[in-house]
Amino acid sequence: MTKKKYGTLLLGIILLLVGIPCAIFTYRSSYQVSMATGAELNTVKEELVEEETPELLALKEELSDRKLTEERPYAYALTLLFLGIMITAKGVYNLTLAKEHETVTNLNRLAQAGLLAALCYIGFAIFKIDIPVGPEKTAFHFGNVFCVLAALLLGGYWGGLAGAVGMTIGDLTTSYVTSAPKTFLLKLCIGLIVGFVAHRIFKLSHGHSQKYITGVTILASSCGMLFNVFADPLVGYYYKTYLLGVPQDISAALAKINTLTTAVNAVVAVIVATVFYLALRPALLKAQLLVPVSVVMPEQERDTQ
Repeated sequence: MTKKKYGTLLLGIILLLVGIPCAIFTYRSSYQVSMATGAELNTVKEELVEEETPELLALKEELSDRKLTEERPYAYALTLLFLGIMITAKGVYNLTLAKEHETVTNLNRLAQAGLLAALCYIGFAIFKIDIPVGPEKTAFHFGNVFCVLAALLLGGYWGGLAGAVGMTIGDLTTSYVTSAPKTFLLKLCIGLIVGFVAHRIFKLSHGHSQKYITGVTILASSCGMLFNVFADPLVGYYYKTYLLGVPQDISAALAKINTLTTAVNAVVAVIVATVFYLALRPALLKAQLLVPVSVVMPEQERDTQ
C-alpha cells in the first residue's frame, strides 16, 4: 500500500517534469504561430461582413482548421501539466492524510466512473449550442449535468475525475481545444465540492428519508454549480489573458457572456442531475450497485445499505 502511495506522487512529479518544458516549448513555437493565424482569420471574418464570397468562406474554413491544428500541442501540454498537478496533490494527500482503506477501490466504481465520463463527453460534445465571441466562443451544454451526477453517485474524487476527464476529452476533440486545461481543473473542483457537501457533510450514502435525500441532492448540486458560476468566468479571464495571450477586451467580453451561459448551464445541471440521481438511486440500491462513498463509514453500516 505504501508503494502505491509513493507511486502516485512519483507519477505526478514525472508528469510535472514533462509537462512544464512541453508547455513552454509549445507556447513559444506552434501556439505563437496559431496567434498569427488567428489574426489573419479575424481579418478574413471582417472582410466577410462586408462581402461574402465563396473564396473568403473557403479561406475562413482553411484558416480555422489550421489554427485549431496549431493550438493543439500547447493545449495538450497544458492539460498534461494540470494533470500532473492534480496527481501530485493526490499523492501528497495519500502520504499525509489518507487511511489505508481509502485507497482501495473496485471495478464497480471504476466502471461507473468510465460510463459517467463518457456521458460527460456526450453531454458537452454533442448536446451544445455554440455562441461566438470575437475569435473565441462559449456554449450552452449538458456536460455539467453528468459531472454533478457523477459526484453524487461516486463521491467527490471519482465523480470530479469522471467529469474532468470526460469534458476535457470533449474540449480536446472539438474546437474548444485551448479550454481543455481550464475545463479539467474546474470540473474536478465541481465534483469535489458536490461530493464533499453530499457525502462528507450530509452523509448521503447512509440510509435517509426521501425528503432528506432530495434536499441534500439539491443543496450539494447547487453548491457545485454556484462555484462554477463565479469560477468559470473569473478563471477563464485570467487563463485566456495570461496563458493563451487573448486580448483583455476579448477576454472580458467572453467572461461576461460566460457568466450568463454558465448560470443557465448551472440551473439545468441542478434540476436534471437531481432528477437523474433520485431516479437512479433506488434502482442502483436494488441492484446492489450503489457504491458506498463515505470513506469514514464503518463496515457494519456499509453492510446494511
